[in-house]
Amino acid sequence: MLRDKYYMNNKQMIREILGINSPIMIAGPCAVENFDMMEKITDTLVRKGIRAIRAGAFKPRTSPEDFQGLGIEGLKILNQIRKKYNVKIVSEIVDAKYIDIMYENIDVFQVGTRNMYNYELLKELGKTNIPVILKRGMCAKIDEFISAANYILQGGNKNIILCERGIRSFDQSTRNVLDLSCIAIIKSETKFPIIADISHSLGRKDIYLPVAKAVLAAGADGIMVEVHNNPEKALSDSKQQLSLKEFEKFYNELFSSANDADGYL
Repeated sequence: MLRDKYYMNNKQMIREILGINSPIMIAGPCAVENFDMMEKITDTLVRKGIRAIRAGAFKPRTSPEDFQGLGIEGLKILNQIRKKYNVKIVSEIVDAKYIDIMYENIDVFQVGTRNMYNYELLKELGKTNIPVILKRGMCAKIDEFISAANYILQGGNKNIILCERGIRSFDQSTRNVLDLSCIAIIKSETKFPIIADISHSLGRKDIYLPVAKAVLAAGADGIMVEVHNNPEKALSDSKQQLSLKEFEKFYNELFSSANDADGYL
């Protein structure tokens, strides 16, 4: 494997990629819908000390009838938000042809579960030094997940954070099955930082808090969670997005003491 030539310890890597202390919290809506909603959400998150905002401008969906994102218009909105609030913007890249335009408007590329196996895209991202959050494929084995990250690393781009987002199962209790063993194995067998997306893995908000605690206990370098100012009217993933009040309650209960919260600011 490609190792010490590129790697540093996880806290240093997180700091270099996002400019934020580890562990981290990345929060925001599933998709950017308009400037006003992004401003309301970001304002609340920044007040809680969140410095990394997630929102999709391109939304690959199972059905072509579902909301596909605002595309370039969405990127421009995200750029306005990052300049106004001085935050890092995380957004999904779906095609290598968007690398340049996205780099002008956001800070961190997210490679979604459907594109973990898109090796040509990973190779192109490897030719850049742009930070990448690589999500695990919905049916990917852990060694395949690591190999996908190495496609990016092999090109010279060491700015990689892995993201466990649940794997597909027959069980319908949650949207996917969050694999805590993946976090532990990545931490023990590689030097990649790894976070967990509790929204896409669970698909339900009532168990976010205990699962988030378990994720951190397993050694994850952070959490990704979806937040919306009006989840009931969200254009995508409405059931799994926290309202602003729900997020504040979740955040306060997850970090019940000031000392616990300091690492996320």
